[in-house]
Amino acid sequence: MINFPTLASFGHDTWWIVVGKAVAIFLFLVLTVLVAILAERKIMARMQRRLGPNRVGPRGALQSLADGVKLALKEGLIPAGVDKPIYLLAPIIAVIPAFTAFAVIPLGPSVSIFGHHTPLQLTDLPVAVLYILAITSIGVYGIVLAGWSSGSTYPLLGGLRSTAQVISYEIAMGLCFAAVFLLSATMSTSEIIASQHRHWFILLLLPSFIIYAISMVGETNRAPFDLPEAEGELVGGFHTEYSSLKFAMFMLAEYVNMTTVAALATTLFLGGWMAPWPLSLIPGANSGWVPVLWFTAKVWVFMFVFIWLRTTLPRLRYDQFMGLGWRVLIPSSLTWVMIVALIRALTLNSSDTTRTLVLIATGVLTAVALIGGIVIAMRAPAEATAPPTAKPLGTAFPVPPLPSGAGTRTSARTPEVTNA
Repeated sequence: MINFPTLASFGHDTWWIVVGKAVAIFLFLVLTVLVAILAERKIMARMQRRLGPNRVGPRGALQSLADGVKLALKEGLIPAGVDKPIYLLAPIIAVIPAFTAFAVIPLGPSVSIFGHHTPLQLTDLPVAVLYILAITSIGVYGIVLAGWSSGSTYPLLGGLRSTAQVISYEIAMGLCFAAVFLLSATMSTSEIIASQHRHWFILLLLPSFIIYAISMVGETNRAPFDLPEAEGELVGGFHTEYSSLKFAMFMLAEYVNMTTVAALATTLFLGGWMAPWPLSLIPGANSGWVPVLWFTAKVWVFMFVFIWLRTTLPRLRYDQFMGLGWRVLIPSSLTWVMIVALIRALTLNSSDTTRTLVLIATGVLTAVALIGGIVIAMRAPAEATAPPTAKPLGTAFPVPPLPSGAGTRTSARTPEVTNA
């Protein structure tokens, strides 16, 4: 019997347990970031037939720590012309919501800590998933303010791109949450995991999982959706004018956000901390501290996919990126939510097995149609037309065309340019 925490399980911890949980979550996220940076460089090197970092520590294992020390010891420069208070505040606004959002993520069931029975979760709320969505939305203000306060055109363009990106993909992400709420009848993260004790929602809500997986890449500004940075177009993006620890805070916020959206995907669609089948048949696999291992393994599956995408796919054009969100993901997610609501209404008096089979079959068909729509959207030609080219007027030297209406002001013939 699995001991699932409920909303009534929270609010009874002593102060030192609450502080210990907060410190443990902070250390978990920081260590995940250090390992993720090293793993990303190693995995990308392996995929590209390179060596990767191999100098600092055994096989380069301390490279992330060395990079952190280097950034901490670098001189922090503040360019002339910046809005200094906002310029210094922007990295803080970006990094604090990234850590705060993890407060309602369940890492395991209820355990005993020095005789105190407590869930492996800092806290829970009746609207915990909406809390995560709201907190992660605040982080974009740090990017926007960083671009605006830098007093430079390129960072400002990167910040504006990030605003459009978050608005576009958070709509599709929120609609994915609505389908989960319909099946679980709750917004509490711990109770959503409890509602998956028979079937993970990835089986019942496959289209929602696909849309969320795409949206979380766009939400975290990761390749191939890293348009706010776009090194080839914007020199460095919103953090062009940042250095030292201020730049490190933006990098920290990016990787913590990656961990948060991966943990949320694990909670909503992969059963959270519950062991996968057939490991779930082992006695004690879903009790005690062992589920933390399953939770961490599932999170790292998503982290590997983040790295895999960055290594494999080129950056999308901005029109492709926005078209994917508004023309494909949002309509598809809205349609799927309506389908789930209709199936739930029609199967209220049916058995759970019937509802499950109908959801799985409908979800597979909808997922195939969704993938087809994504492929079609990505293959759509660019809408922009080629600019007109200047034609030479009887010589080898190109002469730009006259502005519109110039012929009505003068009837003189344009003199030809000669080589003399």
